[in-house]
Amino acid sequence: MTAPQLALLLVPLVLPFAVRALAGRALDRLHPVAALWTLTLSALVLAAASVSALGALVLTGLLKLPLFAALGELVRPLPTPPNTLVLPVAAAATGVLTVSAWTLLRSAVRQFHAFRSARRQADRSPTAGDLCVIDSPHPDAYALPGRPHRIVVTTAMLRSLGPAEREALFAHERAHNTGGHHRFLLAAEIAAHCHPGLRSLRDTVRLAAERVADEAAATAVGDRRLTARAIARAALAAHASDSTRPDFAAAATTGPVPQRVAALLAPPARRPRTASWIALLLAACTAFSACAAAAGVVTFHHEVEVAQGEESR
Repeated sequence: MTAPQLALLLVPLVLPFAVRALAGRALDRLHPVAALWTLTLSALVLAAASVSALGALVLTGLLKLPLFAALGELVRPLPTPPNTLVLPVAAAATGVLTVSAWTLLRSAVRQFHAFRSARRQADRSPTAGDLCVIDSPHPDAYALPGRPHRIVVTTAMLRSLGPAEREALFAHERAHNTGGHHRFLLAAEIAAHCHPGLRSLRDTVRLAAERVADEAAATAVGDRRLTARAIARAALAAHASDSTRPDFAAAATTGPVPQRVAALLAPPARRPRTASWIALLLAACTAFSACAAAAGVVTFHHEVEVAQGEESR
Protein backbone atom coordinates (compact mmCIF):
# COMPACT_ATOMS: atom_id res chain seq x y z
CA MET A 1 0.00 0.00 0.00
CA THR A 2 1.63 3.17 -1.19
CA ALA A 3 1.17 6.62 0.32
CA PRO A 4 -1.45 7.60 -2.30
CA GLN A 5 -3.34 4.38 -1.57
CA LEU A 6 -3.21 5.15 2.14
CA ALA A 7 -4.54 8.62 1.41
CA LEU A 8 -7.39 6.99 -0.52
CA LEU A 9 -8.54 5.28 2.68
CA LEU A 10 -8.59 8.64 4.45
CA VAL A 11 -11.17 10.05 2.03
CA PRO A 12 -14.15 8.21 3.62
CA LEU A 13 -13.01 9.48 7.01
CA VAL A 14 -13.06 13.11 5.92
CA LEU A 15 -16.12 13.33 3.67
CA PRO A 16 -18.75 12.83 6.43
CA PHE A 17 -17.67 16.17 7.90
CA ALA A 18 -18.12 17.81 4.49
CA VAL A 19 -21.71 16.63 3.90
CA ARG A 20 -23.15 18.26 7.02
CA ALA A 21 -23.88 21.54 5.26
CA LEU A 22 -25.29 19.69 2.24
CA ALA A 23 -27.64 17.70 4.46
CA GLY A 24 -29.28 20.81 5.87
CA ARG A 25 -29.66 22.39 2.45
CA ALA A 26 -31.13 19.16 1.07
CA LEU A 27 -33.82 19.15 3.75
CA ASP A 28 -34.67 22.79 3.01
CA ARG A 29 -35.01 22.26 -0.73
CA LEU A 30 -36.20 18.68 -1.23
CA HIS A 31 -39.64 17.33 -0.51
CA PRO A 32 -39.55 15.90 3.05
CA VAL A 33 -40.08 12.31 1.85
CA ALA A 34 -37.30 12.59 -0.73
CA ALA A 35 -35.04 14.23 1.86
CA LEU A 36 -35.70 11.46 4.39
CA TRP A 37 -34.74 8.70 1.96
CA THR A 38 -31.76 10.59 0.52
CA LEU A 39 -30.28 11.53 3.88
CA THR A 40 -30.77 8.10 5.42
CA LEU A 41 -29.21 6.24 2.50
CA SER A 42 -26.33 8.71 2.45
CA ALA A 43 -25.74 8.19 6.18
CA LEU A 44 -25.66 4.41 5.79
CA VAL A 45 -23.29 4.46 2.80
CA LEU A 46 -20.96 6.99 4.43
CA ALA A 47 -20.92 4.95 7.63
CA ALA A 48 -20.15 1.71 5.79
CA ALA A 49 -17.37 3.39 3.81
CA SER A 50 -15.75 4.84 6.92
CA VAL A 51 -15.88 1.52 8.80
CA SER A 52 -14.37 -0.29 5.80
CA ALA A 53 -11.56 2.25 5.56
CA LEU A 54 -10.86 2.03 9.29
CA GLY A 55 -10.80 -1.75 9.09
CA ALA A 56 -8.30 -1.70 6.25
CA LEU A 57 -6.09 0.74 8.17
CA VAL A 58 -6.19 -1.45 11.28
CA LEU A 59 -5.26 -4.58 9.32
CA THR A 60 -2.45 -2.73 7.56
CA GLY A 61 -0.90 -1.85 10.90
CA LEU A 62 -1.40 -5.33 12.34
CA LEU A 63 0.28 -7.02 9.38
CA LYS A 64 3.34 -4.85 9.93
CA LEU A 65 3.87 -6.63 13.26
CA PRO A 66 5.84 -9.92 13.07
CA LEU A 67 3.26 -11.97 14.98
CA PHE A 68 0.33 -11.00 12.76
CA ALA A 69 2.49 -11.20 9.63
CA ALA A 70 3.22 -14.82 10.54
CA LEU A 71 -0.47 -15.51 11.22
CA GLY A 72 -1.28 -13.96 7.86
CA GLU A 73 1.29 -16.21 6.18
CA LEU A 74 3.16 -13.30 4.63
CA VAL A 75 6.31 -14.49 2.88
CA ARG A 76 7.44 -10.98 2.07
CA PRO A 77 6.92 -7.60 3.75
CA LEU A 78 3.69 -5.81 3.10
CA PRO A 79 4.52 -2.75 0.97
CA THR A 80 3.46 0.30 2.96
CA PRO A 81 4.70 3.76 3.85
CA PRO A 82 7.19 3.94 6.78
CA ASN A 83 6.13 2.43 10.10
CA THR A 84 6.37 5.86 11.69
CA LEU A 85 3.31 6.80 9.61
CA VAL A 86 1.44 3.51 9.30
CA LEU A 87 1.52 2.38 12.94
CA PRO A 88 0.17 5.62 14.48
CA VAL A 89 -2.58 5.76 11.86
CA ALA A 90 -3.46 2.11 12.53
CA ALA A 91 -3.47 2.72 16.29
CA ALA A 92 -5.79 5.71 15.87
CA ALA A 93 -8.11 3.67 13.62
CA THR A 94 -8.17 0.88 16.21
CA GLY A 95 -9.12 3.34 18.91
CA VAL A 96 -11.89 4.88 16.82
CA LEU A 97 -13.37 1.48 15.94
CA THR A 98 -13.22 0.35 19.57
CA VAL A 99 -14.95 3.47 20.86
CA SER A 100 -17.57 3.28 18.10
CA ALA A 101 -18.33 -0.37 18.84
CA TRP A 102 -18.58 0.31 22.57
CA THR A 103 -20.90 3.31 22.24
CA LEU A 104 -23.07 1.46 19.72
CA LEU A 105 -23.39 -1.55 22.04
CA ARG A 106 -24.19 0.63 25.04
CA SER A 107 -26.79 2.56 23.06
CA ALA A 108 -28.35 -0.66 21.75
CA VAL A 109 -28.72 -2.05 25.27
CA ARG A 110 -30.21 1.20 26.56
CA GLN A 111 -32.65 1.45 23.64
CA PHE A 112 -33.68 -2.19 24.01
CA HIS A 113 -34.55 -1.74 27.67
CA ALA A 114 -36.39 1.52 26.95
CA PHE A 115 -38.39 -0.11 24.15
CA ARG A 116 -39.27 -3.15 26.26
CA SER A 117 -40.38 -0.90 29.12
CA ALA A 118 -42.50 1.23 26.78
CA ARG A 119 -44.15 -1.87 25.24
CA ARG A 120 -44.96 -3.29 28.68
CA GLN A 121 -46.48 -0.01 29.80
CA ALA A 122 -48.51 0.23 26.59
CA ASP A 123 -49.74 -3.36 26.88
CA ARG A 124 -51.00 -2.69 30.42
CA SER A 125 -52.85 0.50 29.45
CA PRO A 126 -56.32 0.90 27.92
CA THR A 127 -56.42 1.10 24.13
CA ALA A 128 -58.85 2.23 21.45
CA GLY A 129 -57.72 0.94 18.09
CA ASP A 130 -54.08 1.91 17.75
CA LEU A 131 -54.40 4.59 20.45
CA CYS A 132 -52.99 3.80 23.88
CA VAL A 133 -53.66 6.18 26.80
CA ILE A 134 -51.28 6.14 29.76
CA ASP A 135 -52.24 7.75 33.05
CA SER A 136 -49.32 10.07 33.74
CA PRO A 137 -48.83 13.65 34.98
CA HIS A 138 -46.11 14.14 32.34
CA PRO A 139 -47.36 15.33 28.93
CA ASP A 140 -46.02 13.04 26.22
CA ALA A 141 -47.05 11.42 22.95
CA TYR A 142 -45.10 9.23 20.55
CA ALA A 143 -45.38 6.52 17.92
CA LEU A 144 -44.37 3.14 19.34
CA PRO A 145 -43.31 0.56 16.73
CA GLY A 146 -43.84 -3.15 17.14
CA ARG A 147 -46.74 -5.54 16.73
CA PRO A 148 -49.16 -3.93 16.81
CA HIS A 149 -48.08 -0.32 16.29
CA ARG A 150 -49.29 2.00 19.00
CA ILE A 151 -49.86 5.72 19.36
CA VAL A 152 -48.97 6.33 23.00
CA VAL A 153 -50.32 9.46 24.65
CA THR A 154 -50.48 10.42 28.31
CA THR A 155 -53.51 11.82 30.07
CA ALA A 156 -51.56 15.01 30.79
CA MET A 157 -50.98 15.54 27.07
CA LEU A 158 -54.67 14.96 26.31
CA ARG A 159 -55.59 17.63 28.85
CA SER A 160 -53.15 20.06 27.21
CA LEU A 161 -54.85 19.98 23.80
CA GLY A 162 -58.27 20.67 22.39
CA PRO A 163 -60.25 17.99 20.52
CA ALA A 164 -59.18 19.16 17.05
CA GLU A 165 -55.56 19.49 18.15
CA ARG A 166 -55.63 15.96 19.52
CA GLU A 167 -56.74 14.63 16.15
CA ALA A 168 -53.89 16.46 14.46
CA LEU A 169 -51.43 15.04 16.98
CA PHE A 170 -52.78 11.52 16.49
CA ALA A 171 -52.53 11.93 12.71
CA HIS A 172 -48.90 12.99 13.09
CA GLU A 173 -47.97 9.97 15.22
CA ARG A 174 -49.97 7.63 12.99
CA ALA A 175 -47.97 8.88 10.00
CA HIS A 176 -44.77 7.86 11.81
CA ASN A 177 -46.04 4.32 12.26
CA THR A 178 -47.45 4.08 8.75
CA GLY A 179 -44.20 5.29 7.22
CA GLY A 180 -42.03 3.05 9.38
CA HIS A 181 -39.98 6.04 10.44
CA HIS A 182 -38.40 4.13 13.32
CA ARG A 183 -36.33 2.25 10.72
CA PHE A 184 -34.91 5.51 9.37
CA LEU A 185 -34.12 6.71 12.89
CA LEU A 186 -32.42 3.43 13.78
CA ALA A 187 -30.33 3.52 10.60
CA ALA A 188 -29.26 7.10 11.29
CA GLU A 189 -28.44 6.23 14.91
CA ILE A 190 -26.21 3.34 13.85
CA ALA A 191 -24.47 5.54 11.28
CA ALA A 192 -23.85 8.23 13.90
CA HIS A 193 -21.98 5.72 16.06
CA CYS A 194 -19.78 4.71 13.11
CA HIS A 195 -18.45 8.21 12.48
CA PRO A 196 -18.71 11.37 14.60
CA GLY A 197 -19.24 13.47 11.48
CA LEU A 198 -22.57 11.71 10.93
CA ARG A 199 -24.11 12.81 14.23
CA SER A 200 -25.45 16.01 12.72
CA LEU A 201 -26.79 13.97 9.80
CA ARG A 202 -28.66 11.82 12.32
CA ASP A 203 -30.36 14.94 13.69
CA THR A 204 -31.24 16.04 10.15
CA VAL A 205 -32.78 12.61 9.43
CA ARG A 206 -34.86 12.93 12.59
CA LEU A 207 -36.04 16.39 11.50
CA ALA A 208 -36.87 15.05 8.03
CA ALA A 209 -39.01 12.29 9.59
CA GLU A 210 -40.88 14.89 11.64
CA ARG A 211 -41.42 17.05 8.56
CA VAL A 212 -42.86 14.07 6.69
CA ALA A 213 -45.26 13.36 9.55
CA ASP A 214 -46.16 17.07 9.80
CA GLU A 215 -47.17 17.15 6.15
CA ALA A 216 -49.12 13.90 6.46
CA ALA A 217 -50.99 15.21 9.50
CA ALA A 218 -51.82 18.49 7.75
CA THR A 219 -53.23 16.53 4.80
CA ALA A 220 -55.20 14.19 7.07
CA VAL A 221 -56.93 16.98 9.05
CA GLY A 222 -57.07 19.38 6.10
CA ASP A 223 -55.75 22.35 8.07
CA ARG A 224 -52.08 23.29 8.14
CA ARG A 225 -52.59 26.03 10.72
CA LEU A 226 -54.38 23.64 13.09
CA THR A 227 -51.56 21.11 12.69
CA ALA A 228 -48.94 23.76 13.41
CA ARG A 229 -50.83 24.90 16.51
CA ALA A 230 -51.21 21.32 17.77
CA ILE A 231 -47.51 20.59 17.36
CA ALA A 232 -46.51 23.85 19.05
CA ARG A 233 -48.84 23.34 22.02
CA ALA A 234 -47.79 19.70 22.41
CA ALA A 235 -44.12 20.68 22.35
CA LEU A 236 -44.67 23.41 24.95
CA ALA A 237 -46.54 20.99 27.20
CA ALA A 238 -43.88 18.28 26.89
CA HIS A 239 -40.95 20.67 27.28
CA ALA A 240 -40.33 19.76 30.92
CA SER A 241 -41.43 16.14 30.62
CA ASP A 242 -38.95 13.41 31.58
CA SER A 243 -39.96 10.92 28.89
CA THR A 244 -38.28 7.52 28.94
CA ARG A 245 -39.34 6.47 25.44
CA PRO A 246 -36.68 4.97 23.14
CA ASP A 247 -34.96 7.38 20.78
CA PHE A 248 -36.32 5.63 17.68
CA ALA A 249 -39.91 6.15 18.87
CA ALA A 250 -40.69 9.27 16.83
CA ALA A 251 -42.65 12.04 18.52
CA ALA A 252 -44.23 15.30 17.35
CA THR A 253 -42.56 17.16 20.21
CA THR A 254 -38.96 16.43 19.12
CA GLY A 255 -36.64 18.39 16.88
CA PRO A 256 -36.59 22.14 16.19
CA VAL A 257 -40.33 22.74 16.57
CA PRO A 258 -40.26 26.45 15.56
CA GLN A 259 -38.68 25.48 12.23
CA ARG A 260 -41.33 22.83 11.65
CA VAL A 261 -44.16 25.19 12.56
CA ALA A 262 -42.78 27.81 10.19
CA ALA A 263 -42.69 25.25 7.37
CA LEU A 264 -46.34 24.38 7.99
CA LEU A 265 -47.44 28.01 8.06
CA ALA A 266 -45.44 29.00 4.99
CA PRO A 267 -47.43 29.18 1.73
CA PRO A 268 -46.85 26.24 -0.63
CA ALA A 269 -43.99 26.96 -3.00
CA ARG A 270 -42.43 25.20 -5.93
CA ARG A 271 -39.20 23.41 -5.19
CA PRO A 272 -36.27 25.52 -6.46
CA ARG A 273 -34.15 24.25 -9.29
CA THR A 274 -31.21 24.00 -6.91
CA ALA A 275 -32.98 21.10 -5.18
CA SER A 276 -31.90 18.59 -7.81
CA TRP A 277 -28.35 19.94 -7.76
CA ILE A 278 -28.15 19.65 -3.98
CA ALA A 279 -29.38 16.06 -4.17
CA LEU A 280 -26.92 15.22 -6.94
CA LEU A 281 -24.03 16.79 -5.06
CA LEU A 282 -24.90 14.87 -1.90
CA ALA A 283 -25.18 11.65 -3.91
CA ALA A 284 -21.85 12.38 -5.61
CA CYS A 285 -20.07 12.88 -2.27
CA THR A 286 -21.58 9.67 -0.96
CA ALA A 287 -20.63 7.72 -4.08
CA PHE A 288 -17.10 9.15 -4.03
CA SER A 289 -16.67 8.05 -0.43
CA ALA A 290 -17.92 4.55 -1.22
CA CYS A 291 -15.70 4.25 -4.29
CA ALA A 292 -12.63 5.46 -2.40
CA ALA A 293 -13.26 2.94 0.39
CA ALA A 294 -13.86 0.12 -2.09
CA ALA A 295 -10.74 0.96 -4.09
CA GLY A 296 -8.65 1.17 -0.92
CA VAL A 297 -9.92 -2.16 0.39
CA VAL A 298 -9.42 -3.92 -2.97
CA THR A 299 -5.90 -2.52 -3.24
CA PHE A 300 -5.12 -3.65 0.30
CA HIS A 301 -6.41 -7.15 -0.46
CA HIS A 302 -4.25 -7.31 -3.58
CA GLU A 303 -1.16 -6.21 -1.65
CA VAL A 304 -1.80 -8.90 0.97
CA GLU A 305 -2.04 -11.57 -1.73
CA VAL A 306 1.25 -10.34 -3.21
CA ALA A 307 2.88 -10.45 0.23
CA GLN A 308 1.57 -14.00 0.68
CA GLY A 309 3.18 -14.98 -2.61
CA GLU A 310 -0.18 -15.96 -4.10
CA GLU A 311 -0.07 -13.30 -6.77
CA SER A 312 2.63 -11.29 -8.49
CA ARG A 313 2.52 -7.59 -9.22
